[in-house]
Amino acid sequence: MAGSQWELPPELCCRPMAFVALTGLDVVYNAVHRAIWDAFCANRRADRVPISFKVLPGDHEYPKCRTKRTSYEWYIPKGIVKTGWMNKHLNLVPALVVLFYELDWDDPQWKEKQSECATKVEIVRTSLQGRNTKVAVVLIQKKTPLPPGEDLVASERASALCSSCDLSGKSLFVLPHTDHLVGYIIRLENAFYEHAQTYYYTEIRRVKSHKEFLNKTTHQLLFVRHQFKMAFLSELKQDTQNALKYYRAAYSLVHELRAHETNMLEIKTMAGFINYKICRLCFQHNTPLDAIAQFRKHIDLCKKKIGCAELAFEHSAWMSKQFQSFGELFDEAIKLGLTAIQTQNPGFYYQQAACYSQDRKQMAQQLCQAGTTYPSPDPLDTQSGGLDFYGQRPWRQGHQSIDPTDPEKEKLGILALQIKERDVPHSELIIALLSNAVAQFKKYKCPRMKSHLMVQMGEEYYHARDYTKALKLLDYVMCDYRTERWWPLLTAILTTALHCAYLMASVKDYVIYCMELLGRASTLKEEQKSRIEKNLFKVLMNDIPEAESECDQSSVGAARSLWTDRMALSGSNELTVEMQDYIPFIQCKARFQSPSFHVDQPIQLQVFLRADCPHPVSFSKLTVSLSNQEYNQWCVVESSGQDSMTLLPGKPRCYNFSFVAKTEDVGKKVEMTGIEMMLGGDSGRCVFLSWRGAGGDAASTQEALQASRSSRRWGRGNEARQELDWDTLTLQHSTMIISRVPRICVQLSHQPPALTNEMFCINLTVQSQEDVMAKDVKLTAGLKPGQEAGLGQTTHVTLDGSSVCDDNAPALLTDVPLGDLTPGEKLEKCVYMKCVSTGPRIFLFHVAYSIDTAVEGRHIVCNCHKDETVTVETVVPFEVSVKFVSTKFEPLEQVAVDIPFLLMTDILSSSPWPLLLSSSSLQLLTVTSSTPQLQSQLQQVVLQTGESASECFCLRCPADTSSSNTVATGQYVVSWRRKCSSADSPLIQTTVTLPHVILESVPLYIYADLPSFGRVRDSLPVRYHIENRTAQVQEVEIAVDPSDAFMFSGLKQVRLRVLPSTEQQMLYNYYPLMAGYQTLPQLNISLPRCPTSSSPTLRRFLPQRIFVKPQGRQPDDASIAAA
Repeated sequence: MAGSQWELPPELCCRPMAFVALTGLDVVYNAVHRAIWDAFCANRRADRVPISFKVLPGDHEYPKCRTKRTSYEWYIPKGIVKTGWMNKHLNLVPALVVLFYELDWDDPQWKEKQSECATKVEIVRTSLQGRNTKVAVVLIQKKTPLPPGEDLVASERASALCSSCDLSGKSLFVLPHTDHLVGYIIRLENAFYEHAQTYYYTEIRRVKSHKEFLNKTTHQLLFVRHQFKMAFLSELKQDTQNALKYYRAAYSLVHELRAHETNMLEIKTMAGFINYKICRLCFQHNTPLDAIAQFRKHIDLCKKKIGCAELAFEHSAWMSKQFQSFGELFDEAIKLGLTAIQTQNPGFYYQQAACYSQDRKQMAQQLCQAGTTYPSPDPLDTQSGGLDFYGQRPWRQGHQSIDPTDPEKEKLGILALQIKERDVPHSELIIALLSNAVAQFKKYKCPRMKSHLMVQMGEEYYHARDYTKALKLLDYVMCDYRTERWWPLLTAILTTALHCAYLMASVKDYVIYCMELLGRASTLKEEQKSRIEKNLFKVLMNDIPEAESECDQSSVGAARSLWTDRMALSGSNELTVEMQDYIPFIQCKARFQSPSFHVDQPIQLQVFLRADCPHPVSFSKLTVSLSNQEYNQWCVVESSGQDSMTLLPGKPRCYNFSFVAKTEDVGKKVEMTGIEMMLGGDSGRCVFLSWRGAGGDAASTQEALQASRSSRRWGRGNEARQELDWDTLTLQHSTMIISRVPRICVQLSHQPPALTNEMFCINLTVQSQEDVMAKDVKLTAGLKPGQEAGLGQTTHVTLDGSSVCDDNAPALLTDVPLGDLTPGEKLEKCVYMKCVSTGPRIFLFHVAYSIDTAVEGRHIVCNCHKDETVTVETVVPFEVSVKFVSTKFEPLEQVAVDIPFLLMTDILSSSPWPLLLSSSSLQLLTVTSSTPQLQSQLQQVVLQTGESASECFCLRCPADTSSSNTVATGQYVVSWRRKCSSADSPLIQTTVTLPHVILESVPLYIYADLPSFGRVRDSLPVRYHIENRTAQVQEVEIAVDPSDAFMFSGLKQVRLRVLPSTEQQMLYNYYPLMAGYQTLPQLNISLPRCPTSSSPTLRRFLPQRIFVKPQGRQPDDASIAAA
């Protein structure tokens, strides 16, 4: 059988749907009928009932129904299932025939049309004679019908029409052609679906009724046939659960059949069909594990049922198709929402299908060689053009006995199948299956399975002589095998690729694969490598290489002619091979001898080469390309003799290069961009082996890692080896050109930490240690770049220390000229830093100069520099605290207008160095001083660490102050410097903004004039001043509370009036009775016209206590006696 014969029939693979035939519609010339047909078949959504519609003429001839069998007693079945049975029930025998007829209830020719409609129904019934197919009539009407029961004429005529057409009332429908046509069509579909369900139910019952006439001796095939038919009809009825049950029963029965060579193919074919249906329904029911279990059971039961040994390739083809079909079912279920996993996905089934296709190919090659000419007449031809039953042989259809009827015809049939098998494109089938498997394994992230199958695809392309595609696949896969170091597998793939390259006469590919098969990753034997090396050098000499031993001999002749044409071409004698992606037979490693070189030193690099092939290799030229192409001329070596450019097998060889860097490249990196070796010469073919960077290939990185691990494991034992250890060679692909080592001494001296806003001095001393004059010495000093962005705004650097620099001074002074330095000369410079904010800062001192020198006879001017950095912490020199107090030294939250109060300042030194406070001053804004001239109380005061200095100022807030509740006071300015600094050092002024004060107005200001102390039993005069601060006359009630410490004379209780902006005075003579700090008699003051002013508020300005001294001694004893 040809390869296409193993495809599953389309009627088996499609979804069975109820078949409904529509007659009476003229869809070509009648627009109304066309609209009705489009509504049935166009844009069918998933929610509509599953029906297959077909428009047929009214007199269509349906398949004739065979005479019903009344007994199976002498009936011997000829096969299991006929090939046309499924298609007959899908597309030929309808479950329902619907007659469309244009007829309105009020049609004037009702009688004639009623008769015509009945005639058409009778014609349909006649063509369906013997079938249980239902018949229905749909009346196409122009008007929308009235609700049931309202149109009596319609009811009567409908009944008459059903009677004349012999229809039940449920088989007559009305279809108004209105704007809601699709809605009416959907309702019709649902009614049709119910009729179809009834038909298929009746058919299932009819088939099931045959069972009682069957016996298991001669009717085993009929048991399978009837179960299969009931299952298929259940699918048409959309009863998938019962369908699955019938299919399972049919599957069990088909394996109970007695199998022999003549019916083995039929049994396997039907088993495959039924298994396909079972798996499809299991996936449809979302039970994938059941589907997988059924398929495994199916394979276990059928894999040994080979059948005719001379047609064994058919069994492999059948097995391949089973796996392929299940893989397609699995993939289709995944697209519909099923979740697959890495270890269970369709790729495994496609892979197994490909394996059986490969077995089929091998068996076909073994079994299909005997046939020479195709037999005539053709034993595979049949009278009907096809088979009557699935799985039977064309030359003995319907034959069920063990022995063939005609042995000679059997031989000719087998021979015809074998000859046809030779024409099957096996490689195409295998490649298609492998391609599906690769796509699945790629989807489920199985890279090794994907690579393995791609190798098989490449080999199939090779066998199919499509060498271009074979090379493309194999080359893609080789990258993975190189990375994972599967050397035997890589060698096998390379060997196949070499055969392809030879048969294609692809010179470049042939050279590349020869080089890799000669390399260290190849597992070929030495004699094979020797043969490949000879072929490689033949190609380099522009000769034709010898044919590969395993190549197809029929293709070698064509390959030789291709090679001859290639060698005759003159324009393709140069090839460039990028070695980084392969594991070639020549290894290359390069390195600069140091990660960096001073500009006054020659730059030295080494290139190491090693050949892994069996015989010595000669090359013509070796070049190293650098990032600065001006240095390339110094990194070239060409052959001048036979021995100088030859690599011995396994012996590393080193080539040294040296050049002088240019001074403008100081601070730049020089990199190796590539290394190129030229094999061959002008007389033959030139092959340029090109390595990117500093060499190395696809395996060198892993080898270097293993070498480093082993060296750590075995300690320092490798140092005793005299010869070079290739694996421990490391690549150094770049080097930095740095400036000449400076020979100057730079010293810094300072007294940290720095104080905020001071001119902090750092002394710089530069001394030359050069042998010649250092020219054009320049200094860059200041804040080192790369620190916090805010530091640049708060750091200022200057060379002038005589005054405090302003905010315009830079944070970094650049290129300050210092002149020339003779050998041994010393230079000193002071740099001043002003730091506005606290915190650490890194200061950079960069001294640069130029000097004349010579490198390998070349005179160059070297720019040298030396950097010194110092970290300076900036701290606050002192803390200033300010507070407002009353004249009684009590803290004030609010300040009364035009009443004196005190400002207290306290300076606490936090500097580790002594501070000299030169002076201090107040810069007042809204308040005034109560003293005529404010003089600093801190002039020339020295504060040590932790010491503090205080000042006190008496202030007053004038009455004409702004009406705002809160006013600014002013600033407190302190002038200071370090005690240890010189006398001419600039003074630093630190300004402290005084806090705002909250103003309040008092209606009455009461204060007292009294001595600073009293004496026991001496009169103590106290005068109280009462000022009215309002614009109204104030009545004041004053009462003096008694005190145990004083007697007093004066008004104990008084009520007086005080005019606006005037003052009243009250005099009291207090007589102290006790010594010490005593509380004065308290005044209780009340203002009837200002009820908000309380007595404590009004008397807060009065003194509360006074110190009373004890009474003094009398000068004589008489007074003591009198006392």
